[in-house]
Amino acid sequence: MTEPQPPDFVLHHYDGSPFSEKLRLILGFKGLAWATVKVPVIMPKPDVTALTGGYRKTPIAQVGADVYCDTALIARVIDRLAPTPALYPAGAPLAPLLAQWADSTLFWTVIPYTMQPAGLSAIFAGVAPEVVKAFAADRAPFTAGLRRQTPADAAANLARHLAALDAQLADGRAWLFGDNASIADFSVAHCLWYVRRAPPVAGILAPHAHLARWLDRITALGHGRFTPMSSTAAIALAQSSTPLAPVAVQAGLGFDAGTAVTVTPTDYGLDPSAGTLVGLSEDEVVIRRTDERAGTVHVHFPRAGFQIKPQEHA
Repeated sequence: MTEPQPPDFVLHHYDGSPFSEKLRLILGFKGLAWATVKVPVIMPKPDVTALTGGYRKTPIAQVGADVYCDTALIARVIDRLAPTPALYPAGAPLAPLLAQWADSTLFWTVIPYTMQPAGLSAIFAGVAPEVVKAFAADRAPFTAGLRRQTPADAAANLARHLAALDAQLADGRAWLFGDNASIADFSVAHCLWYVRRAPPVAGILAPHAHLARWLDRITALGHGRFTPMSSTAAIALAQSSTPLAPVAVQAGLGFDAGTAVTVTPTDYGLDPSAGTLVGLSEDEVVIRRTDERAGTVHVHFPRAGFQIKPQEHA
């Protein structure tokens, strides 16, 4: 494992966020120290939008004045900060593809299955009814247009997915692709972690002993060493810093450096972030934006799953 590093990596998240758990476990796998900023579960999120310019999904990550959106990209940032143990081992070239499946297909099977009435009651146990109502109202437009599985369909599909994952581990391997953990393990794990949080519906995991031992192994990694940071301090950190991650706009990808653009997710949470294009490759898009509180920041997005458009001028 790597030696603990100074907590210059800041994760903006909340406890019940599945995708945040994915990154928390990766940070534990890497043995990293990090700063934790707790964000509101629902809008408004003024300190998040001060950093991103509009993107509101959880989590986001911050290294000084560089802000990173989407766990597919953030995981690679963590891997660059701490290359060992590798999150993308050479012997598992299909791991990123399985991770993409888990973050989309498996995730959107787990959510309607877990959030059926019995699971919903467990997830929100002890939470005031008005808070639950506010959560539902916040998420309705957030996922508008996204076709959700019924709980019955989700149960059938999840059972098939779990059986396949259990079979993958049946030969006694420690991780999904063999002797080394990979991004695929953490992308699958955060989905099943969410199911486990709802005991009334978590029985669907019970028949799969290999998968259960694997999930126990991942959760035992913990979350590394983290130090609380206020959102105000995170904003001040951005304001006092300069973006340091190298950026360049590659030719032939349809956009020129300096173009005013918006970057918007293509699946759900379709809130655009506007700025000046300073980085573009087949893997990443980066915009520069200035906020009166956060100062000048570079906001990084993965290229896959996001749409770039020129800003419309009145």
